[in-house]
Amino acid sequence: MNGIIPTLDEAKRQAKRLRADMAASGTDLSHGRSLEIVAHQHGYRDWNTFHAAIGNGPPREEARRTCAPVEIGQTVRGTYLGQPFLGQVLSVHMMGTPARYAVEIDFDEPVDVVTFDSFSSFRKRVRTTVDAAGVSTSKTSDGEPHMRLIL
Repeated sequence: MNGIIPTLDEAKRQAKRLRADMAASGTDLSHGRSLEIVAHQHGYRDWNTFHAAIGNGPPREEARRTCAPVEIGQTVRGTYLGQPFLGQVLSVHMMGTPARYAVEIDFDEPVDVVTFDSFSSFRKRVRTTVDAAGVSTSKTSDGEPHMRLIL
């Protein structure tokens, strides 16, 4: 199709139109089969996978105006709790407000998240919420963001 994922309602309307068009040409098509065909037309394996990709995301116009700072599979660098890291983005999800994204990153090397000299605690994979600039909304007690992505 055009590369833009439709909303759930749009996808269902496409399936309904497909079913009606096929019936008009003499071919009966179940509702479930028409949903599967629409999913395939958008490049997805099946309706369940397509439905998960659509999710409860924002309407298309809002999605066009906002853009996540990172993409799944992207290698990123930055700081986490003041420690530098290099890692791979495992997931990105738009939160309730358009400029907030839940990001999960797998660090190449574990990061020590404790500043106390006689104790360490390492993290290899973290989840945090960042804004469109890649800066986390959560802050440490001294006011520094938990994560800063260098974009």
